[in-house]
Amino acid sequence: MNVPATCSASGDCARPPLYAILLVSASALAYEVLLIRLFSIIQWHHFAYMVISLALLGYGASGTFVALLRRRLLADFPGAFSFNAMLFGLTATVCFLLAQYLPFNMLEMFWDPAQLGYLLLAYLLLFVPFFFAANCICLSFTRFGEKIPRIYAFDLVGAGLGAVGIILLLYLLSPGNALRTVSAAGFTAAAISVFEQQPLHRWHSALPPFALALIVCLLPGQWFGLKYSQYKALSQTLQIGGTRILEQHSSPLGLVTLVESPQVPLRLAPGLSLNNLIEPPPQLGLFTDGDAPSPMTRYDGNRASLAYLDYQTSALPYHLSTPERALILGMGGGSSILQAEYHATPRIHAVELDPWLPQLLQHSYAAFSGWQWLGGRTTLHSGEARSFVAVDAMDYDLIQMSLLDAAGATSGGVYALSENYLYTVEAIRDYLEHLRPGGMLAITRWVKLPPRDGLRLFATAIEALRESGSGNPANHLMMIRGWSTSTLVIKNGAVESSEIGALIDFCKARAFDIVYFPGIAADYLANFYNILPRPYFREGTLALLGDGASDYIERYKFDIRPVRDDRPYFFDFFKWRALPEIVSLYRRGGFSLLELGYPVLILTLIQAIFVSLLLVLLPLRFLDSAAGGMAGVRRWRILSYFLVIGIAYLFIEMAFIQKFSLFLAHPVHAVAVVISGFLIFSGLGSLCATLIPAAQRHRYLITAMALLCLIAGGYLSLLPPLLDSLGNPGMPMKVAAALLLIAPPAFCMGLPFPLGLSAVAGVCPQLVPWSWGINGCASLISAILASLLAIHFGFNSVILIATMLYLLTIPLYPVATGDTAARP
Repeated sequence: MNVPATCSASGDCARPPLYAILLVSASALAYEVLLIRLFSIIQWHHFAYMVISLALLGYGASGTFVALLRRRLLADFPGAFSFNAMLFGLTATVCFLLAQYLPFNMLEMFWDPAQLGYLLLAYLLLFVPFFFAANCICLSFTRFGEKIPRIYAFDLVGAGLGAVGIILLLYLLSPGNALRTVSAAGFTAAAISVFEQQPLHRWHSALPPFALALIVCLLPGQWFGLKYSQYKALSQTLQIGGTRILEQHSSPLGLVTLVESPQVPLRLAPGLSLNNLIEPPPQLGLFTDGDAPSPMTRYDGNRASLAYLDYQTSALPYHLSTPERALILGMGGGSSILQAEYHATPRIHAVELDPWLPQLLQHSYAAFSGWQWLGGRTTLHSGEARSFVAVDAMDYDLIQMSLLDAAGATSGGVYALSENYLYTVEAIRDYLEHLRPGGMLAITRWVKLPPRDGLRLFATAIEALRESGSGNPANHLMMIRGWSTSTLVIKNGAVESSEIGALIDFCKARAFDIVYFPGIAADYLANFYNILPRPYFREGTLALLGDGASDYIERYKFDIRPVRDDRPYFFDFFKWRALPEIVSLYRRGGFSLLELGYPVLILTLIQAIFVSLLLVLLPLRFLDSAAGGMAGVRRWRILSYFLVIGIAYLFIEMAFIQKFSLFLAHPVHAVAVVISGFLIFSGLGSLCATLIPAAQRHRYLITAMALLCLIAGGYLSLLPPLLDSLGNPGMPMKVAAALLLIAPPAFCMGLPFPLGLSAVAGVCPQLVPWSWGINGCASLISAILASLLAIHFGFNSVILIATMLYLLTIPLYPVATGDTAARP
């Protein structure tokens, strides 16, 4: 039988299937990002942490699986690789479609034990695809130990391409069609591995995976339809008779749905005063990811039809002054624009993250939205609100932000783990710098009881005013509340008595409660219209402005500390000491007091540690007897080494996403650029590791880690002013600058893993899959732990911890006992 020189008679080639590895890695990373988007739509976005843990758990379990069945799997490496790639393609679609039909509701998890079972089943289903993808990589490391740096390079570069590729794909395809594309890519990787690994006369082995890829692409589109949680606003709205979806637009920014209800008219006017007697005009409903409803209201040029908008708390600043130029951050369906139009504001600028919404108002539904009357004085901008303000050269009389999230999701605490840069001290300072003298910043939020975000916003505003040079922040603040919304007004200048009078008249006419104005008495009209058990908001604002503010913040049952860019978790209010009281009250309605995001993250971390210990320790019992060279290798050194680099890598990667979010003007851009940049440049670092002689590996590791620590430490102080100095050069230049800054640390971070795994392969090949599994389990813990550390100490602390962990790789470098060949 004639076979190529690089292949054995069994068809097992002596070269790894590098291009199949690249495609499998790209597909797995794309699937991970896609699952985050899919769960944002059918559940809520905080499931991102579950998805990340699922992916990394699959990689950890893969190491255990291959370590235990190493001989059997390597007996037919080409077949095992191809089969696992095919199983990834199959399960990527099937497991998600099954998981979304589970009757899981996160909001019931703390009183319905069955929900924990459904969550576990979802974990098991979604863990499976990542397990099969990781098997492909782990098998390659185990089979080709001498080529580990090259394999790891293709693995990382593929993952980097997958990160940016899925973002681009989501601009072109719906999430369902993107899912089938990822699935087809898995089958295609299996086919490519056949061509790379098997003799040419066995090319027909590639036909089944190619056929499956084609079948997936031809399946009916309704098979990939998404099933929304019944508790999301869109699901509830669609239960109204006659309701129908007019249009739907998908992108990485979100799935936007436009809904009409002709039989039962939609009435979306958040926080509308109970004194309002004016019926809103016909409305369409805009939903983002099935939630956060925003109205698109019909406007025919008759301002009187918009009078109901003057009965919202957000209308307050128009009664305190007459703005000539207003900036609306987060326009949604355009209600804030119509509110400014009702008050005859001459120039209106509105910013919206999703560019499709301005297109709706200006073109597709221009007749309905009244653009012919609005267009003359209104300018729409597409972009992230904070980034827009940072580069905007204009000054305004009014900057307004109203209800940029869903009421239900906020009350459930599902945004607790979401970084938000709109409500930080630095953000408010930026807004104030764009106000003309006497101008006002108005922020409207949902009322939560007991007060949380309202008081945190007030505390953040006080800190921002102090840092802006205000000697007495109390003179710049006003706040009111209705039955469901509150509005905080921050003035660029001292509040005048005429403005206080206007505020009192505004509240009395609309039955809104006055929370604060300069000089207010503790009992003045406190808790007068929308009565609470105690005047919580009045007490809180006066305490935050008093001498004992720090003590009040410390004693308060929720975390209401001012929020900063380095710790941008505005919606995380959880305090451990309040948990026993909340749990004792949960059967009497105390569940609403629990911020779900943080406890769920803690539970996920505990689960991750337990599973990781199981996956890491289980193989040792079998490896002790199988690994002949085990006595020469300190296994706990190997464990520590790969644990450290697994934790440190994700620490730095997640921190840099935060560092570049504002500079790249969009969170989606930041995720795509930073993740792909780190992975690709780390891949190049791994590729260069192939050139390092075995005897010099430890010396090069020392150099790389020292350089990494110098760069990361320097970036802590130099990166913010450096990014600010670049200004707004345009997105292509921003991406190029970000990649240039990412390249040095990422290159260094690409060296420890292949150098360490190559050392293990040279001494004891049986431990290669175990080492891979340790790294995966460490990454699983790292993704969760980094968020917890950032919540408490900030992202700068996360970077500092990561640099110290990387320094530990120097003494932990895995070499055989007494082996000096690998030492300098």
